Amino acid sequence: MPAAALRLIALAASAFVAGCTVIPKPAAPPVSPPPASSAAMLGVSVAPLAGRLNLTAGDAASGLASFIESCPSILRREDKSGLTILSDWETACSAARIHSGDPARFFFDNFQTARVGSGDAFATGYFEPEIRGCRTRQPGCEVPVYALPDDLIRQWPDEMPESERTGRAPLGRIDANGDFVPYFERAEIEDDALAGRGLEIAYAADPVEMFFLQIQGSGRLALAEGGVMRIGYAGQNGRGYTGIGGVMREQGLLGDGPGQYPGSMQGIMQYIRENPEDGRELMRLNKSWIFFRELTGDGPLGSLGVPVRRESSVAVDPNFVPYGAPVWLQLDRPEANGLWIAQDTGGAIKGANRFDTFWGAGDSAREIAGGMSGRGQALILLPNSAADRLSRK
Repeated sequence: MPAAALRLIALAASAFVAGCTVIPKPAAPPVSPPPASSAAMLGVSVAPLAGRLNLTAGDAASGLASFIESCPSILRREDKSGLTILSDWETACSAARIHSGDPARFFFDNFQTARVGSGDAFATGYFEPEIRGCRTRQPGCEVPVYALPDDLIRQWPDEMPESERTGRAPLGRIDANGDFVPYFERAEIEDDALAGRGLEIAYAADPVEMFFLQIQGSGRLALAEGGVMRIGYAGQNGRGYTGIGGVMREQGLLGDGPGQYPGSMQGIMQYIRENPEDGRELMRLNKSWIFFRELTGDGPLGSLGVPVRRESSVAVDPNFVPYGAPVWLQLDRPEANGLWIAQDTGGAIKGANRFDTFWGAGDSAREIAGGMSGRGQALILLPNSAADRLSRK
């Protein structure tokens, strides 16, 4: 994620399937209204913070540290959710610096809770994987890790009418005929569409591990030359994400029955390794490809541009949760309960009350994130001025 963010993003009702799989939704009837595109449109109910949260000292301290780290970036961004304005965060960030000695009091004094829509939450998990790699290509280490190519551009196709050109232009490239076309998909890139252009910043030893690192959005390469190289999200090829866990469910490959594989990242990897040809074609169904850059610092960067922290950072849809906002989760997975700070997003983290919790690096992080699929309730903590303004509407 960027981390990612890697986001990641997670993405169905079990770890990898949930964390990294988009569940297709049936088409809405023509008479149905379009879904709300922001928290302000969906509706928000506000209530005082005191008495609603069982905020522990540890949660408050880690939350405040991540909030303070987020403040410089929060104050440079427009809130797409429609819930806050810049002055709300200026006040909260100033108070954070003053009251850093009493984290719990800071949150109780400066925030109120907001429930977006029903508040019914779904949370998955992501982590920073570490896989074997090398800086230069060598036998047993030949899977390219590509930097962002300079021919990946945003442009409207010539055939698209001006009246339909809303939002951001799509990603693509100019082909040999001078036409704007979609960028290379996963299969084309794996078949060396980008080879020989000097885009390789490193190489991975295992194509399956590299596939899953792309889904997480960031990670670490344990280098054959010695040391560790941290890589983070630099861009994406513009192709749609397909969650292979969802495909496997539709094919009856995941489940608890005879011959089925566990519905987790670990189960999906097991299937791919035991069925390499089918597994390769399965991975190619996900046409999305992630480009990376080398990172320095003490943690993977989230979409907010600050390091994401274990059990403190959460990926959100910024159309429904302001970046930097504290988030309170109460789920049927108690390890994910408590206070998180919105510092990241991901391609599959879409809609209100959809979250992806960050669990750091290492085997325990991989295990927790790979099995994280929690449902329950979510509250967004908004600065007092924002909550007061919403209450008057």
